[in-house]
Amino acid sequence: MLDIENDASLRVGDTPSHYEARKRMIKEQILPRGVKNGNVLRAIAAVPRHRFVSENLEHAAHDDNPLPIGESQTISQPYIVAYMTAALELIGTERVLEVGTGSGYQAAVLSELVSHVYTIELNENLAIEVSRRFKKLGYDNVSLKFGDGYEGWAENAPFDGIIVTAAPDHIPQKLVDQVKTGGKLVIPVGEDEQNLLVVTKLEDGAIKRESRIPVRFVPMLRSSERRD
Repeated sequence: MLDIENDASLRVGDTPSHYEARKRMIKEQILPRGVKNGNVLRAIAAVPRHRFVSENLEHAAHDDNPLPIGESQTISQPYIVAYMTAALELIGTERVLEVGTGSGYQAAVLSELVSHVYTIELNENLAIEVSRRFKKLGYDNVSLKFGDGYEGWAENAPFDGIIVTAAPDHIPQKLVDQVKTGGKLVIPVGEDEQNLLVVTKLEDGAIKRESRIPVRFVPMLRSSERRD
């Protein structure tokens, strides 16, 4: 299905056996649920997911569920990462904003697909840790900012797409403002019940909202609510 040419294509700390685990993850968890975008699948196959969890959880890195990464945060299950990435409908030249860096896994997947990824993390401890991880693994087309995701990253806007990996109770207007016309905002919204929305910005500045699937994400916090 997806083959590596040689071990030199692997990231630091990756091995052919890890790659095989990712291929199984794609075959068993992602493809059967309808995510068939070849570029997205190749990106998922390329990113060493086990490097984005703690060593004691590496054995579970490819399981079909989210995993804790510390600071009351999680790394999303593989299918959800693939689904949200595919929903952006990327062609490869985009500049994309991610809100909620977490372990850095979603940003790493995006980095395999776009020109540049900008990612914002509210928790300073996670931001420091993932900054080191990006550097060690060679993700040099990712810029990380410690800050409030509700504010977006105005100085680098507008973005071709925005992906949010925590759930607010509404769609933040500043994120809508920072999406280019024709671009998409992929965001889970809700409190007790959450749905993944794909928001497209139209020519007249209005938005088109599509509710896709029920999801469960950690709440999206403001800087005033930060728990670190």
